[in-house]
Amino acid sequence: MDLIGRDFLRTKGFSADELKLILDRASEMKSALRRRMGTPPYLEGKSIAMLFQKPSTRTRISFDVGVYQLGGHPIYLNWADLQLGRGETVSDTGRILGCYVDGIVARVFKHSDLEVLADSSPAPVINALSDEFHPCQALSDCLTILERKGRIEGVSVVFVGDGRSNVCQSLAEAVLQLGGNITVSSPAKYMPTEEFVKELRGIAGKGGKIRLVEDPFEAVKGADVIYTDVWVSMGFESEAAERRSALGPYQVNSGLMRSAPPDAIVMHCLPAHRGEEITSEVIDGPRSAVWEQAENRLHVQKSIMSLIF
Repeated sequence: MDLIGRDFLRTKGFSADELKLILDRASEMKSALRRRMGTPPYLEGKSIAMLFQKPSTRTRISFDVGVYQLGGHPIYLNWADLQLGRGETVSDTGRILGCYVDGIVARVFKHSDLEVLADSSPAPVINALSDEFHPCQALSDCLTILERKGRIEGVSVVFVGDGRSNVCQSLAEAVLQLGGNITVSSPAKYMPTEEFVKELRGIAGKGGKIRLVEDPFEAVKGADVIYTDVWVSMGFESEAAERRSALGPYQVNSGLMRSAPPDAIVMHCLPAHRGEEITSEVIDGPRSAVWEQAENRLHVQKSIMSLIF
């Protein structure tokens, strides 16, 4: 399978076999790094633009380090520091950036801007987060599930919280494509839209099913994985009080975990607001896979870059 030159905006743009290829290479890269064997210089002589409109910790550092480990040259670009901040269009920026660099990693507020950037740039674009999707996170989550559970096909993943978040949407997409099952537990107001649920059912792999369950205690019964994320994502600060009130009953705490099977693991994409969507005793507890999940961002993103850049 040749993925060179493809944009990576959503996992939906790739087949299940192509996603498995990315995960297999990520696993190999992780193993090689831990054995101090290094990584083939897939990006030797290549420059990668890292265009960030939003603040970042894990995404920025893992991509920067990943480009370096692959032998490339990362160029960090703050959206506000470019001519974009003075009114130049995303399309014009994409056209010129793609003439200078070999690939673009972009973290943006609006997914539509990412699509314009990809359409206009001669160089391929990786989605490092938009308001609708976070595919690099989702594949890192899938690698973590594979490591912890030995498979994704047939695994029951339960997302508890804001079911319309970019993290939930990409997680659902990737898990279903790879044959897993996804349950979204959220207040009705924050459930995925009917249109998106229909789309998910259309891309689900063999046996993959999606459920919408408002009661979080009911949702986690039979769960292999319990996943949560912040209740107030960047761009939704004006809704903070309303969201905290509505999502309060969806906190992942010891009480909720008692309703889940004893071998269920807990995941969170970070940053975590301890005491809101998750308690410290859970995120730091023996069932947490959060820290492996964060590390896996580096390996999955290196795999993606090596295959398309």
